[in-house]
Amino acid sequence: MATSAPDNAISATPTSVGTRGTVAPAFVRGMLAGALHNGHDAATLLAAVGIAPDCLNDDGARVPLAAYAALYNHLNSVLDDEAFGLFQTPMRAGCFEFLCRATITAPQLGEALARASRFLHAVLPDMRVSVEREGSSALLRIAERRPLAVERVFAYEWLLRLLHGLACWLVGRGIALDAVDFPYPRPAHADDYALIYTASSRFDAPQLTARIAANLLELPIRRDEAALQRFLDGAPGKLTMLYRNDRELVMRVRDHLRAALPELPELEDTAAALHLTPRTLNRRLADEGSSFRAIKDALRRDIALARIAKSTQPVATLAADLGYADPSAFYRAFVGWTGVSPSAYRRRLHTA
Repeated sequence: MATSAPDNAISATPTSVGTRGTVAPAFVRGMLAGALHNGHDAATLLAAVGIAPDCLNDDGARVPLAAYAALYNHLNSVLDDEAFGLFQTPMRAGCFEFLCRATITAPQLGEALARASRFLHAVLPDMRVSVEREGSSALLRIAERRPLAVERVFAYEWLLRLLHGLACWLVGRGIALDAVDFPYPRPAHADDYALIYTASSRFDAPQLTARIAANLLELPIRRDEAALQRFLDGAPGKLTMLYRNDRELVMRVRDHLRAALPELPELEDTAAALHLTPRTLNRRLADEGSSFRAIKDALRRDIALARIAKSTQPVATLAADLGYADPSAFYRAFVGWTGVSPSAYRRRLHTA
């Protein structure tokens, strides 16, 4: 029997407020699907984390991200299933912790993802995960071993988010998904994919394929036992809040740096402009899964890739526009981002 929402329940945010720090109701419906399939009451589950149930019937609304993360952890606890009852075999509570433990001792990201795929093969037999190199790209593939009976779209959304968020945390930086092909028609809430995955999302593919730069597989793992203990406080739900494109302070810092180009302020100047101490700025960026250096590097990378792809601007001019005093420093950075030189990257795009 449905229960009414408590007086302090969080109502869904109107779309006009914007999408930063919120998710579309379709993600909430997807997360609840397995529980409802097993006889649980949606209103009761939502009330436990302060979400008003009317959001389920209003596609124009938005659900606060913090409440969504709380629902994630609540459902894991209620169902004793960290995969929300979506699969034939439950992924029992504790699996995420041991997935992290299996990966933090890997020397590099490529090996960590290989271990993750083997671990998931054991605890999530409905799905097949693999990572392979293809030229200058690495392909993360996710496919069904047997047809999914409950909320197929969310199952893919969740597993990609889990693996991508974990990979970012392991190396201590955001990892750009260059493109993702999803194995289903474009859903009504696909606009959120630009915030969660990438703006380069395509649909109706035979399997899910997420593409990243191959050289990123060589990034060293930067987490240890102490970092894991901190990370597990609030995990795995906290993954929904980390390494998204709509993190509030990350975006404020990014906007500040973009406005200052070609000069790029240092941490102390940026903190002062945002009315924060450098220590507070560092701490809050870490809470959002980022750092000042990572934001600066990502801004330069994103602008560089866009201009190389869409303009004929000389490389030396682009380097100066991005605050590089020496074009050779920009060249080295670009090779680190893509695995190839700026000119080779431009030729590859124009001949594709």
